Amino acid sequence: MNDALQDIVTSELIPLELELFELRAGGTRGRPVLDVRIDRADGENVTIEDCARASRAIEARLDTAAYAGTRYVLEVSSPGVERPLRSAGDWRRFVGRDAVVTSDAVDGGPGAGSREVRIAGVEGDAGAEVIVVEDAGGNSLRIPLAAVKKGRLAFNWKR
Repeated sequence: MNDALQDIVTSELIPLELELFELRAGGTRGRPVLDVRIDRADGENVTIEDCARASRAIEARLDTAAYAGTRYVLEVSSPGVERPLRSAGDWRRFVGRDAVVTSDAVDGGPGAGSREVRIAGVEGDAGAEVIVVEDAGGNSLRIPLAAVKKGRLAFNWKR
């Protein structure tokens, strides 16, 4: 990703008390598409108004910088209800919520297994964190964060 583009987006989000969660560029050379996913600095859920404020600020800055002329498409959204869990801070933030974790440590053997769990906490020092989760049977599992191949919040329609 172009560092200058990321710097532009980030600098426009900070005064709005928003954070850049993910930035993806796609589309074509003649019609680039910027997909910006934002998070709130206060940990609350991203609102439609947050997305609109971020979109207006980023668009104004991109227009001033003449990014890709006037034919770019800017899409601003939240990380979604099944947001990825990437860091120990993400796991801590969502204690008590259901998640899907994929790790060799989930099923105790080689070949990553996936399991829906409830996040119970995070233990350990920085760089050696262990996520503590409970499976559907109430069994506690401790999975080194470094062994997590993929984690995301789980959304259950029937609950």
